[in-house]
Amino acid sequence: MNQQLNIEGVKGFAVDLGGTKLAAARIENGKITERVQCATASGASPGEQVDAIERLLIQVGWQIPDAVSIAVAGRVTTQGVWSAVNVGTLTSIQDTPIKELLKARLGCTVFVCNDAIAAAFAEARFGSGAGTSHFAYVTVSTGVGGGIVIDGMPISSPNGLAGHVGFASSRLSSAICGSGRTATVESIAGGRAISRIANQNGHRVRSARDVFEAAADGANWALEITQTSAKAIAILCADLTTTLGLQKVTLGGSIGLSPGYLSSVQEHLSFEPELFRPDIVAANLMHDSALVGAIALSEFSKHSKRLNPDFEK
Repeated sequence: MNQQLNIEGVKGFAVDLGGTKLAAARIENGKITERVQCATASGASPGEQVDAIERLLIQVGWQIPDAVSIAVAGRVTTQGVWSAVNVGTLTSIQDTPIKELLKARLGCTVFVCNDAIAAAFAEARFGSGAGTSHFAYVTVSTGVGGGIVIDGMPISSPNGLAGHVGFASSRLSSAICGSGRTATVESIAGGRAISRIANQNGHRVRSARDVFEAAADGANWALEITQTSAKAIAILCADLTTTLGLQKVTLGGSIGLSPGYLSSVQEHLSFEPELFRPDIVAANLMHDSALVGAIALSEFSKHSKRLNPDFEK
């Protein structure tokens, strides 16, 4: 692969471990020169996840002592401890010292961060959010995640929960979320929720993809489910804007970037008063935002103790 991107200055090896896919890339001179991916093993143990990460890194040319930047779904504390917030997405990941496990396995410097925050940072610097002072990235995929960048600073917290916008409340849901909360955005808008709702309504589907395909074919039941997802995301964007004064929100993720989804979110947002309608756009870096952002954020963190006080040069 030789993908040209406007990511001058970004170079190194990156991994993106999300709820749907596990990807690794080598980035040089503004290009993704090597990239591989596979499906995420949602039930894999921490050791098995580390095995999979190492296999993909080797495939893109990584060698000791090359540093690695890794973005993962879930919370990552400032000490590099990783936990899934929705326990149904990564079922064996709780209080996992992922940074230490990776350092021990790979024998190199390792930076670990949340995948949506990494994607937000990449889009804010190099993509659709460039030049925007109050910016958010919302990913709609297996679940719903997010990252916020204000005046160039990615918003983070010591416990790693900052940016997990999918666990905000949604008036469109009444379901119990895998986070333990009731009536969240993720429980009505994420991929796992979409397939669950379809099956509960008697439509046998394997995944959200089946629902979107049925919607594309004009099935009313599927259109209702996908439109409800888009409406929940539109309301979320308006709610975030009331708190953060957002100018722009970028959508990413396998559902967020699916055909027609962005326009559906924009349509539902149009019913909000103008003051609460940020510009909604697609991710310029597409499915590579987190890979690019992991490396960019690792470099940024060297100069920001708020993000990673124990970063090892």
